[in-house]
Amino acid sequence: MNGGLAHACGVFGVYAPNQPVAQLTYLGLYALQHRGQESAGIAVSDGQNVTVVKDMGLVTQVFDERSLAPLEGHLGIGHTRYSTTGSSSWRNAQPIYRSVGETGFALGHNGNLTNTAELAGTLGMLPGLTADETSFDSTTDSALVAELIAREWPDEPRSDGRELEHALEKVLPRLKGGFSFVLMDDARLIGVRDPHGFWPLALGRLEGGGWVLASETAALDIVGAHYVRDVQPGEMVVIDAAGLRREHRFAEPDPKLCLFEFIYFARPDTNLYGQSVHAARQRMGEELARQAPVDADMVMPIPESGIPAGQGYARSSGIPYGDGLVKNRYVGRTFIQPNQKIRGQSVRMKLNPLPENIRGKRLVVVDDSIVRGTTTRQVVAMLREAGATEIHFRVSSPPYKWPCYYGMDTGRKSELLAADLEVGEIRDYLGVDSLAYLELERLTKATGSSEESFCTACLSGNYPVPVPLEDTKHVLEIDVSNARLTDTDSAPRFPGVSPSAPA
Repeated sequence: MNGGLAHACGVFGVYAPNQPVAQLTYLGLYALQHRGQESAGIAVSDGQNVTVVKDMGLVTQVFDERSLAPLEGHLGIGHTRYSTTGSSSWRNAQPIYRSVGETGFALGHNGNLTNTAELAGTLGMLPGLTADETSFDSTTDSALVAELIAREWPDEPRSDGRELEHALEKVLPRLKGGFSFVLMDDARLIGVRDPHGFWPLALGRLEGGGWVLASETAALDIVGAHYVRDVQPGEMVVIDAAGLRREHRFAEPDPKLCLFEFIYFARPDTNLYGQSVHAARQRMGEELARQAPVDADMVMPIPESGIPAGQGYARSSGIPYGDGLVKNRYVGRTFIQPNQKIRGQSVRMKLNPLPENIRGKRLVVVDDSIVRGTTTRQVVAMLREAGATEIHFRVSSPPYKWPCYYGMDTGRKSELLAADLEVGEIRDYLGVDSLAYLELERLTKATGSSEESFCTACLSGNYPVPVPLEDTKHVLEIDVSNARLTDTDSAPRFPGVSPSAPA
């Protein structure tokens, strides 16, 4: 459970002649559904034409056997979206398609660019103009990249048919921020990762031939592909009839994987940096128990994202582990709803307490993070109503203080609970008896990698790539020149709490 974090997207690509490419892509997107629930799309090539089907909704709502049947081909890409740059609408669904000359290409993007306004200016697009006023058919940075590629397309067809590769070589060095791309033309599948590798992109091999690209290794598992390696930061890989034909480094790598992939975003059955995400989250709970012990009767997680850390806390502390909340598995992650009011209403739809397990007990409640805090506050109130005598809240990550500009949609700094409140003030706002966050050093230790290999900007304020002062979500739609990073709301954000000086 998390009431404030939203990821950009999930991407998937497959090159597999003589195999059901559309169905494999569907399965891959189904495995990546947690990364975006606003829209879904698939593009497939039969060697002559690229066909794109996309719509608003979940993968199972957009596709069925009837819609997949006509999508015949030997390669394809897929996308599940949560909006970061550009609002949630059909025209912003992906994959993005561009017709260029006698051919065309499709693109799926996981991440967010930080120089969108600058790039738009090079195309004659200005903030404040609508898509209709610019002849631009989308308001996403992903479509902006597609337009840049189209404008770098060779005027004359190349004899080797590699126009997309060569256009990418010109465009990629101009992009700043977070991006993991899957792209395709009629004959090639391409995977790209930004120089910092903010978002994962795994390469796998299908039995019987064929290649797969996916945001997470769990998506490789579901289609029966074996993990080969990660696409490296600053690398472009090209797959065609010759197999994995080209591995091109377009920038010097400086790995900074988003730390929240380990904390929250990635499925527990995914591997990152060669480590099991589930095992790493359990180690986070163990570290949390050593750092912030407490006398209690039961350790209970906030399902589902708090379960591994809760198990680790119980194992290390010796306090019995138990269930205090039942999750309705037919309700999506609450963070995925773009509207805050809907997010709040959906908490009670999603979670229901077990009074017989809670009544009269001192609880250690474990969750992965607290962003805006509204969801956590409601859950604490439910536990009090169910009869908990004490609630000691433990968080398996440090306080979330800074907005992300590379692919998470967390709003402005003024919307983040820990941005200018001390831990004691947050404790009082949530209504818990004690509150502790896992220290950053302990967190990175639990992942098995060094702090230097991660982006920790949302926790530390140290941005690996310079970020704009403006809120860039709607930069291609409205004038955001007055939406400063340091904006604060005129009314108190968190009732009953007096904010401290800004962090």
